[in-house]
Amino acid sequence: MCNVSQAAPTVHLVDDDASFLRAASRLLKASGFTVAAFGSAAELLAHLCAGSRGCVVADLHMPGVSGLELQEELLKLDLALPVIFLTGQGDIPSSVRAMRLGAEDFLEKRAPKAQLVDAVTRALAREAAEHARRCRRQALVSAFDRLTPREKEVLEYVLRGGHNKQIALALNIHERTVKLHRTAITTKLGVSSVAEITRLAQEAGFFDAGATTFP
Repeated sequence: MCNVSQAAPTVHLVDDDASFLRAASRLLKASGFTVAAFGSAAELLAHLCAGSRGCVVADLHMPGVSGLELQEELLKLDLALPVIFLTGQGDIPSSVRAMRLGAEDFLEKRAPKAQLVDAVTRALAREAAEHARRCRRQALVSAFDRLTPREKEVLEYVLRGGHNKQIALALNIHERTVKLHRTAITTKLGVSSVAEITRLAQEAGFFDAGATTFP
């Protein structure tokens, strides 16, 4: 099970212009989004935690921590919150940098309201997909962690293409014991074939099955 927060994804709106912050917050709430407004990037960073969900809509140019610096800090904290930047004027170098760091969009504040709503919709969809991916990987890691040390040894040989007899010789155990371990592995992982085990192992980062072959 994924242990990150299951709270509703939130649009984290950040702008040092209080009047714009209120107007944008009203617009997004009226469009059906859950919104949390912050007057500075530092205020937002103090609010966020490992389980924070949603996206960030931030002014590019803010006193103190700028929008780009906020984006970099989110990456350092491994917070998978897509960022939408708003700016009062076009800034091509900044937009290029923001996009290279994975920004969802870069909009002028004068842009039609529908563009902001569309960008937020896309950002939340992207975050939901990433959240599901992280939850799945965490569940897989937990499943592999339930294997005993000996089962993990057997699994590594299985992933390298070893047959029961070869594994038994390599680990100096009986072939029947290898079969019992393999049965336990498939039961704990909820799969029935080596191909499925290999796919899950690669997803979980358990073992680079393609790096080598059984001797």
